[in-house]
Amino acid sequence: MEETFIPRPWARNPHIQTILGSFKTRSKIHYLTLVETSREMIIDGGGGVRLLGYYSPQPSQHSRGLITILHGWEGSSQSNYIMNAGTFLYREGYDVFRLNLRDHGDSHHLNVGLFHGALIDETFNAVRNISLLRENDPYFLIGYSLGGNFALRIARMQSTRKIENLRHVICVSPALDPHKATLAIDSSLPIYRHYFLSRWKASLRKKQSLFPGTYHFNDILHEKTCMSLTEAIMPYHPDFDDYREYFKRYTLLNDALADLSLPVTIITSEDDPIVTVNDFRGLKKNSFLEISIQRYGGHCGFIDFPPLECWYLKELLKILKHSYPMEREAHGIPIPER
Repeated sequence: MEETFIPRPWARNPHIQTILGSFKTRSKIHYLTLVETSREMIIDGGGGVRLLGYYSPQPSQHSRGLITILHGWEGSSQSNYIMNAGTFLYREGYDVFRLNLRDHGDSHHLNVGLFHGALIDETFNAVRNISLLRENDPYFLIGYSLGGNFALRIARMQSTRKIENLRHVICVSPALDPHKATLAIDSSLPIYRHYFLSRWKASLRKKQSLFPGTYHFNDILHEKTCMSLTEAIMPYHPDFDDYREYFKRYTLLNDALADLSLPVTIITSEDDPIVTVNDFRGLKKNSFLEISIQRYGGHCGFIDFPPLECWYLKELLKILKHSYPMEREAHGIPIPER
């Protein structure tokens, strides 16, 4: 990646960038094409786990490839940044699948078990099963924040559990160290703590209402920080001795990505208020790993205005198109014009 994101001076504040990235900045009309072409699907995650997603195939057989998009913590397939990226990529000729992690979106009823960040097996299985929707086409995975963390773990699993048509994994502001990210949410602007804590508590209340014989969260919903609620909820995750072991299970630092066997691109910023840029600088070099560190962008932002534009969308398209012509032309398949 050679382009640099330099927004107008009034858009350079990292908190403005972060807030604009998550809040709805487009009308429903902007997303209408994606919504009208989406069909709800339940995807098998293995072991009886079911995950909810929305599939938007191209109207003709000619597609540039299939893309699965993973949202961040307490986001969903309907989040602004997911809908915006999905709409853009669909209009560029790609099939788009927006997958919800467990207990995100309207999916709490599908599984008795509670979501946590270490649930990589079910997410990998779901992503692999989605790939079979267009198994003869190139397949791409894009993840944001915690979804980026999941995407990176799926990428490094390719050496042992291969997704045959997966060609490239792209992550925007992935959370490499979930413990530090949680502390950053609590210690940065109060709006972040309020946003994540209120959404998490609403999710827990919904889970409790669906499975009242299994969950009794009332005694812990008074917690005032994401970190204290994480500690308080650990008894519901008996696979971990404590929150430190839990966070360690999906921390990706130092040589965690040293054995990648397919191309991975990370887009992040120096001014991210949630994810520390030094975590990316400390990653061991790998010929398959490209890291683009921008001066500005906040957390999953990279937005300039006016007009309101998301910089990284065109960068995603460059990455996707780089592998697309070689993949399709090698098999004599025409490239659809857009």
